[in-house]
Amino acid sequence: MSVDLTGKVALVTGAARGMGEAEARLLAARGAKVVLTDVLETEGEATAASIGSSARFVRHDVTDEKAWEAAVAAAVDGFGRLDVLVNNAAIYTTSPIVEEDPARLEAVLRVDLIGPFLGIRAVAGAMKAHGGGSIVNISSQAGLQGMWGHGAYGAAKWGLRGLTKTAALELGADGIRVNSVHPGAIATAMTAHLGTKEHAGAPLGRVGEPEEVARLVAFLASDDSSYLSGAELAVDGGASAGRMPVFPQRGGDA
Repeated sequence: MSVDLTGKVALVTGAARGMGEAEARLLAARGAKVVLTDVLETEGEATAASIGSSARFVRHDVTDEKAWEAAVAAAVDGFGRLDVLVNNAAIYTTSPIVEEDPARLEAVLRVDLIGPFLGIRAVAGAMKAHGGGSIVNISSQAGLQGMWGHGAYGAAKWGLRGLTKTAALELGADGIRVNSVHPGAIATAMTAHLGTKEHAGAPLGRVGEPEEVARLVAFLASDDSSYLSGAELAVDGGASAGRMPVFPQRGGDA
């Protein structure tokens, strides 16, 4: 049975391209009105235009509290309500902790953790006014387990995981569900440097597609997940299940 989002209004951050674009496109295809936000204006406008009349683009820096107010107002004024927030916008960097630039750590935390924090605060009132809603925080495999070189990014994504659980506790009485999604390696600009779709670290043996994350997001946005809140859902091909075992090669009947 296909997820039905008819009548819902969603706001997706970082939606100009990559996973955010795939999420926005699928939400709209499932019947939602969608506000796409990003700092990439040209790409964001083009993406929204290609989706059609059910979408509109708003330039939006997620680290700016006033910009959050404007984005929420665009959804409510343009489509009458706000039911879904997808905190997707993020920046990604890797470095050993001893070589990490503290300024870069602060930049990652501002976008990847403080941005979603401000977003949750900004949408809570609008969602409560219409009986509730769904907040989907895009964390990471790096928010489920330690990963070499992910001191800054991992700190932000582990923080987002904790923020999700606290928000689920605090907002549940208002009918607002809050869950976190934890993608592994997904075929976007962030993983283009790998130059391959193979992924030896995942039991499924491949990099995921943005649409595979989007389908989970659409489910969490829908009433089909009405009793799901405070959950953390990995969409990583099994990579976070544990380290892949390496067995000695066997030959013949030995």
